Amino acid sequence: MSNSSQDILMPRRWPLSVSALLFVGQVAGCATYSASSGGATPTASSAPSGGVSASSPSIVTPTPPMSVARPTAASQREDARWADSVLATLSVRQKAAQLVWVWALGDYTPVDAPAYVSIERQVRELELGGIIISVGGPADIALKVNALQRSAKLPLLVGADLETGAAFRARGGWFLPNAIELGGATSFPYQMGIGATRDTMLAYEMGRVTAVEGRAMGIHMAFAPVLDVNNNPKNPVISGRSFGEDPALVSRMGAALVRGIQENGMLATGKHFPGHGDTDQNSHLELSRVNVSRARLDSVELRPFQAAIDAGVRGIMTFHGDLPALDTTHTAATLSRAVMTDLLKRQMRFNGLLITDALDMNGVLGNLTMQEATLRALEAGNDVLLMPTDARASIQAMVDAVASGRVSEARLDESVRKLLMAKHEFGLHRERLVSVEGVRDRVGTLANLKPAGEAAAKAITLVRDSLSLVPFRMARTARVVSITVSSRVDISAGRGIDAELRAQYPQLLSLTLTPEVVAEATAGAAAGNAGGYRVSPDPTILPASVENALAIARGADMVIVSSYIGAATNTANMKPTAGLPELLNGLKAANTRVALVSFNNPYLAQGLPLTDVHLIAWSPWTMSQRAAGRALLGKAPITGQLPITIPGVANFGAGLRR
Repeated sequence: MSNSSQDILMPRRWPLSVSALLFVGQVAGCATYSASSGGATPTASSAPSGGVSASSPSIVTPTPPMSVARPTAASQREDARWADSVLATLSVRQKAAQLVWVWALGDYTPVDAPAYVSIERQVRELELGGIIISVGGPADIALKVNALQRSAKLPLLVGADLETGAAFRARGGWFLPNAIELGGATSFPYQMGIGATRDTMLAYEMGRVTAVEGRAMGIHMAFAPVLDVNNNPKNPVISGRSFGEDPALVSRMGAALVRGIQENGMLATGKHFPGHGDTDQNSHLELSRVNVSRARLDSVELRPFQAAIDAGVRGIMTFHGDLPALDTTHTAATLSRAVMTDLLKRQMRFNGLLITDALDMNGVLGNLTMQEATLRALEAGNDVLLMPTDARASIQAMVDAVASGRVSEARLDESVRKLLMAKHEFGLHRERLVSVEGVRDRVGTLANLKPAGEAAAKAITLVRDSLSLVPFRMARTARVVSITVSSRVDISAGRGIDAELRAQYPQLLSLTLTPEVVAEATAGAAAGNAGGYRVSPDPTILPASVENALAIARGADMVIVSSYIGAATNTANMKPTAGLPELLNGLKAANTRVALVSFNNPYLAQGLPLTDVHLIAWSPWTMSQRAAGRALLGKAPITGQLPITIPGVANFGAGLRR
């Protein structure tokens, strides 16, 4: 159950060499810290004999450790010495600021863009301890992280939600109107797809690639894996983000992903403790509730977290939910000392970094002020206060609480010391920048794409094939229609699977059906405004309404309906978007053979009529689209097994092999 007392969960020292991850040492910014009443003051390191100036950073290339899961006692002593020397120089305000991390987009911005100026000013003036970086291109993220690191007095720790790999936040997007894909980091299927493979080596590889690519962009902490057991099909938040509904499966996969991340140089962060799986409320909007017994929590929800702790996970992220079996005060777990300190730290022996889920969510705020939520999160035992609505107010609340005696300075020191130790372990006291030029050597490479492609292929799950139609055996001249259904405009939807299908069936006819957009256009036309259907930049893809799609598809030898409805990361509306049930019923009435392929939320099949073929691909990314196409054509084996039960459709473990 527990780790030894020496296993303070921080990363190990990174030996320097001339290979692997590229980092830039900021010569003038590689700070040493002197004790002074004014706090930590960086002093420029002397330039090397080669005469490198502050405007000409030296390039250093640290090598990731073989393992960072179990740091040595000697390395911990070194970290502690540096952390204590810096801690002694910090004022109460500076200490409080180390706990506060704000959100920043990873997009390209010029230096005078208002959004960037605002974030940079907070980092510089408030002396924040870290940031959570969000969506952008890989090089743009590296550029922005470097810029913010330069502005920080103490080096920043950088976290990001990397649940499907680095591409979860670092995709390049599309250039319009030409529909040119701009590239990006490596995308794996959603975790539920990894659960469908039952392959812990693929989970490990997902972690390895995530760490290599994330570190190349300057990210130190992956807010992954999701360790929630998704045993409630109505869950509006977790769904495909989870490995599945079986705690043993989630435990195995989660521990493997933790090892993959941490043995390749990045902190893993299991979330959302103590379990967000069995709820049908959205914690972004309200206080969620998991109303089960302590015995049930021990046997289901807590098992994956204990497995991750036993595997050495460095971080845990909290759940903004009410669990009466653990705390009868109807307090969000994030703010509960009984949950975060008594249970997680003492009973489960977790001694790493405890990070709140975003503090701007209604599930934790409720009727509280930001200041009060900040203090309760600190008192509960959290080390990082993520995304407060007002960073300055959160810092001031902690300063005032120390002055009034509500919070001791020693409590602040406990968290700040852990954060400083982590910064030292990452070598950020020596060099805090990454080589933007080196991003291309590490991110989205063929070597990284290979395991992602294997995961996408092995995840493909054939839930139903009542007429044994898979693999397709139709002649090349067969009349095949591909209908892409999305609840919003998605340029990438359908492109990958259609490319595979068209290679086999050159006369493939592609239609796109975006019911919400069609409904808006139809309403506009009825009101006398200019209306129209979704227009695709690809001239081979025809816009369609349900009626048009039915008219075109009737009589086809095969119709492939690809559903991108109900994003796997947010399924607040569990009803299929208007149009898809009508389309499938219409095709069935016309005795047309239909293959339904789900690329997003698998639970939405509950509200759909049965089709001849039902395939689940577990993510909308191009790699999964191509894997689905190849599976249907018999160019790749189908071996996936459902990691969940889809009520009324299929049970856990179902999956036809081909």
